[in-house]
Amino acid sequence: MPEHETGPADNRIGYDFAVSDSLTAWACPDHGTPLHSNGAALTCEHNHAFFITNGIPRFVQTGSYAASFGSQWLKYRQTQLDSFTGERLSTDRARRCLGEQTWSRLQGAHVLECGCGAGRFTEVLLAQGATVMSIDMTEAVEADQANFPQNDQHRIAQADILKLPFVGRGFDVVFCLGVIQHTPVPEQTMAALFEQVRPGGLLAIDHYTYRLGYFLSTQPIVRAVLRRLSAERGLKATDRMVRTLWPIHSRLRKYRKLLNRVSPVYTYFDQFPELSDEHQRAWAFLDTHDALTDHYKWFRSRRQIECALSDLGAVEVEAWKGGNGVEARCRRPATRRSACAPDDEQSAVTRTSTEA
Repeated sequence: MPEHETGPADNRIGYDFAVSDSLTAWACPDHGTPLHSNGAALTCEHNHAFFITNGIPRFVQTGSYAASFGSQWLKYRQTQLDSFTGERLSTDRARRCLGEQTWSRLQGAHVLECGCGAGRFTEVLLAQGATVMSIDMTEAVEADQANFPQNDQHRIAQADILKLPFVGRGFDVVFCLGVIQHTPVPEQTMAALFEQVRPGGLLAIDHYTYRLGYFLSTQPIVRAVLRRLSAERGLKATDRMVRTLWPIHSRLRKYRKLLNRVSPVYTYFDQFPELSDEHQRAWAFLDTHDALTDHYKWFRSRRQIECALSDLGAVEVEAWKGGNGVEARCRRPATRRSACAPDDEQSAVTRTSTEA
């Protein structure tokens, strides 16, 4: 989707599952009690067991409403990585959403990355020195691990944002881009994410917003058909679509606005002219599938996002049009020091954005 930059079973992978920080250690998503590893599974005192497959704890079953995304990221696992494109598209987007203050303090910070996909932002966060906990509901965790294997700085789990395997309020930063609009109830998702933010810590999110061009295009009609297909059939259908229509988009770039009304294929010739034709084509395959096979697709205005975050008790709420629609960040009121909290902790309690 568009990202206009307009805003301010081998488990021996060299990773110790026993985490010292109790707030970011594994906890039973049903009971909130500590989990203990026996090598093959994580278990709680109530005899709940969560198997560890390929070194990744699995807190959800496969075949969820988000299954199409798992297939997508396994096939296109390198497409959006900055290290693959040679550009800084992911870095710049993450930096903008986090803000300069938090960006400069990521070294050693505990970051919960929800909806990691293939690790587009995992790469960025790790490069900044953060300790990253990457979560995804789908088998995309396999792609993330292939790109950025687990170690003392990086953990991965397959889990549902609405039932995260942590006790809560333990992370300096909770980071979730490109995800919330695809969940059943976005406001519930924002609440679940905010619950993981430490006092003084930061939540950074984004969300689709209303765009007239989308509703006047053929994309909603095509999506209504493709979203009913299995993940495998949906991937094949969008692949055939892009192979057929992308050459037309490429040859007739100056007629982009007209083509976008009749063709459901996503292109980025205007948004990201720095991408080579090879990468333009790869992004078209990826994002056409992403846009036309998602089970849920919600839209929210900037004001709706601000209100949702404020209703959670967040402070320093900022939201602006950018990226995929609306980007936003906020803090949990500071009652104790967080690694990414501002120097003036009182400001986290008293200041909120007054942007109209």
